Amino acid sequence: MKKLIFLLTFLTTLFMAVPSFAYTVQKGDTMSEIAKQNGLSLTELAKENPQIKNLDLIYIGQEIKINKTNTPPQKPSRGKNTSHKITGISQSDFDLLARVVRAEAQTEPFEGKVAVASVVLNRVESPKFPNTIKEVIYQRGQFQPVANGQINKPADQESIKAAQAAISEMRHIAKDALFFYNPDIATSRWLDTRETTVVIGQHVFKN
Repeated sequence: MKKLIFLLTFLTTLFMAVPSFAYTVQKGDTMSEIAKQNGLSLTELAKENPQIKNLDLIYIGQEIKINKTNTPPQKPSRGKNTSHKITGISQSDFDLLARVVRAEAQTEPFEGKVAVASVVLNRVESPKFPNTIKEVIYQRGQFQPVANGQINKPADQESIKAAQAAISEMRHIAKDALFFYNPDIATSRWLDTRETTVVIGQHVFKN
């Protein structure tokens, strides 16, 4: 009799258990969207994944534990001529972002470094520019460090921290700026006529 009760209890628990699976992060995913598509709050999803310390930074290929549903999130469609959206960033793109920060703003204050990274992210989100960090940075004629080879040097720790801040709590430090330059040394003056969004250190940020 005891064995029968134990078996029934085990089967009931088995059938009533909340289904769980590991979702692999794809390009364009965010923790908020993954939670929403699976009927979870962001807090619930975060509790299931304590290994993710920063919910704004997930990488392509990373596994996210999902409970309460076994239906993977559906990626939203993106129509033509719409703004791109910064979401999951691959490790290689993050490293590239940090390297361009070092190359462009090594002597700038921390906020200035973050602002340079923010400009790159603004371009990714803008329909006027390519929709990946790599394509934005390597777009012909846009970033001098690509031409002079400085982009190939590894990022320092402060530039890595600045890139991290730019995709999280300091995302909009440069506001809507799509360009930046140092007016004291710039040889081309075409940016002078564009609207200034903010000035940080020696860099003037323009939209």
